[in-house]
Amino acid sequence: MLNMKLNRRTAFTLIELLVVIAIIGILLAMLMPAIQAVREASRRTQCLNNLRQIALAVHNYETAQRHLPPSAEFAGYGGINTNSSWSIHGRILPYLEQGNVYDRVDLNVAWDDQSAISGLKIPIYACPSDPESDTPRDVSPKLASPLFPTTYGFNFGSWLIFDPLNNRIGDGMFGPNRRLRLRDVLDGTSQTLLVADVKARQPYGRNEPLVGGTDLPPPDPSAVAARIPASFAWCRPNGHTEWPDGRVHHQGFTTTLGPNQRLLLSMDSDQCAAGTDIDYTSRQEGTSSTIPTFAVITSRSYHTGLVNAALVDGSTRPVSNSIDLSIWRALGTRAGREIISDNY
Repeated sequence: MLNMKLNRRTAFTLIELLVVIAIIGILLAMLMPAIQAVREASRRTQCLNNLRQIALAVHNYETAQRHLPPSAEFAGYGGINTNSSWSIHGRILPYLEQGNVYDRVDLNVAWDDQSAISGLKIPIYACPSDPESDTPRDVSPKLASPLFPTTYGFNFGSWLIFDPLNNRIGDGMFGPNRRLRLRDVLDGTSQTLLVADVKARQPYGRNEPLVGGTDLPPPDPSAVAARIPASFAWCRPNGHTEWPDGRVHHQGFTTTLGPNQRLLLSMDSDQCAAGTDIDYTSRQEGTSSTIPTFAVITSRSYHTGLVNAALVDGSTRPVSNSIDLSIWRALGTRAGREIISDNY
């Protein structure tokens, strides 16, 4: 009897060990998507909190200054330094507990001439889901180099950005040389977009005229695409890479296309390959005294199936990619008098 006990096997066989390892691998494979989903939910929550803080900063700016921040201020148009004017992101720094940064810069001096912001990342301007939010861009020989991107854009409306002939801006919340008030939001602060997700290092083409006139295209992605030039002399993955820059392709978005809708480049152009999903600016603001600026700067994100946004009243919410484009455009206007259901 004693010999029988001593001869009993006390270890796993190789086959049993392999079975155990396989079971553990299957369990890990089942758990990883759940872990990733929890992490992304946490990142979305942080993103919404960033948007809420930015919206609150804009409100505090409006209270202190008695107007909303202009997207840029140009003393003249034409042959000026296109980096001469600071963005909304730069103007609201004191209201984001960034007064120490604000005190070291001069908003009356071109931002690219100020070394105080070189290599400076403002954490609240970065969505944690965007993999490019931590990647600085070398803009040397500018003294502000390198610069970190921003992943939150302000609402410039549906199409027009700025017309230098009459100083007119678009139908959104911000534009050059304009100081709107909250009382100008005739559509209601709970029915108007203030700020939303954009992607860092977004490819964009610029300074090519519209195709087929300047009227706003119908709310149809194919109609929008038909108005965009087939190619660009200048097209690069530089959109939303300069947080202090006052031009729409760095600090804003438009509602010409819906959340995460794609605008595909027709042919190879400069540093953008055919088929690249691009943004478009017909003319950089401030670079002409006669030519207006129109833009398709789409709200995009790395959140699955949605973008996060803050409304003018300071509330935040996710907005699905499937939102009707006419509703999305209505949310972008400050005084369009549209009737919008809460179930968008």
